[in-house]
Amino acid sequence: MSSLYSSSLKGLELHRRGKVRDVYTPDDQHLLIVACDRISAFDHVLPNPVPGKGRILTQMSNFWFEKTAHIVPNHLIDANPGDNSYHNSEWYDQELEGRTVLVRRTEPLRIEAIVRGYITGSGWKEYCRSGKVCDIRLPEELTESEKLPRPIFTPSTKAESGHDENISFAEAAAIVGENIAMLVQEISIDLYRFAADYALEREIIIADTKFEFGLTNDGQLLLIDEALTPDSSRFWPAEEYALGRPQASFDKQFVRDYLESIKWDKEPPVPNLPPDVISKTQEKYAEALRRLTS
Repeated sequence: MSSLYSSSLKGLELHRRGKVRDVYTPDDQHLLIVACDRISAFDHVLPNPVPGKGRILTQMSNFWFEKTAHIVPNHLIDANPGDNSYHNSEWYDQELEGRTVLVRRTEPLRIEAIVRGYITGSGWKEYCRSGKVCDIRLPEELTESEKLPRPIFTPSTKAESGHDENISFAEAAAIVGENIAMLVQEISIDLYRFAADYALEREIIIADTKFEFGLTNDGQLLLIDEALTPDSSRFWPAEEYALGRPQASFDKQFVRDYLESIKWDKEPPVPNLPPDVISKTQEKYAEALRRLTS
């Protein structure tokens, strides 16, 4: 399977190059987003692509954008811009098929909307230290990977160094305004509950997930970027779930675990991924897509 590590669209200005997505500006109202096959971990982009990953992420996000439009509108305008008039533009190339979308341009909120339904990852570590996650007091004596009594909203922002930082709701409200923060919290939890119920019927537990939102020029809040993918969520196979330990997953936790196993200090130089880790990661992403969308 071929891979695309980075893109270059002839005749279009590169708006920004993220950890996975390359974003272009065809005009002042829209963006063209190309999901490449890059993969990141611990806030670093790894040197090896995962073939087909960008197409899987695009297909899954588009699926959820359609599935959740009754909860919140999203930025997606055209899931196949190569099939319309844009096809004849200079930028189009066959390798962009299935990984490129045309979206409405927004001003992204300066927070990430994280919803946790299970206690795991950095939330588990924080809970072990303080009994809290993002200043939310949780019940005593929770076990690792345990389902929480109700989903919790635990926003984060980006530090100057680029590392994610967990923040309290009050800190999020200070950044985006209390009304917007309350609306994002309500919508994020509604999205999580809907998706978690849907996924569980297909034998996937969504332990937690991250959403991003943006405001249009007229003040409309839209779901943007990606939604409920293995890059932005923890997907656990329900048939293997057990309390008191880390879980098998359909997401990039497999890559994180490998990097932890080689004792990488999470500073440059970034190590290469061996072929078997790349192959297994691709299989996990593809299986998540199959279960959720078949």
